[in-house]
Amino acid sequence: MKELDITAIPDNLNTVLEFIDSHLEQAGCSLKIQMQIDLAVEEIFVNIAHYAYKPDIGPATVRVEVKPDGSAVTITFIDHGVPFDPLAKADPDVTLPSEQRQIGGLGVFLVKQNMDDIQYEYVNGSNILTMKKDL
Repeated sequence: MKELDITAIPDNLNTVLEFIDSHLEQAGCSLKIQMQIDLAVEEIFVNIAHYAYKPDIGPATVRVEVKPDGSAVTITFIDHGVPFDPLAKADPDVTLPSEQRQIGGLGVFLVKQNMDDIQYEYVNGSNILTMKKDL
């Protein structure tokens, strides 16, 4: 498992994506799957940057672990901000016209659609969000 400790600000998104992508490329991940993972990583990291420590800023840890056989990747985000379970909210009804939908929740919905598994827990003052994708 590799780990990146970084300040949770939107300007650091590219550093996080480069960190994740370097491990995906080493694993021989297809471009299509890499783009799906990048979308999920962007959504989660930007949410942490915008909301976890608001109005302040704080640290985030990003962990990436590729299975030794290259069959799957697990990405974990850890922050010490306000407790927030992004999975607790019901998925938006995407069958409704856009003007009838409630604001918010679409990004996390897209994460759920692009990843094979996503879990959240709050432990010892830390938000821990773990995503898995089969490669």
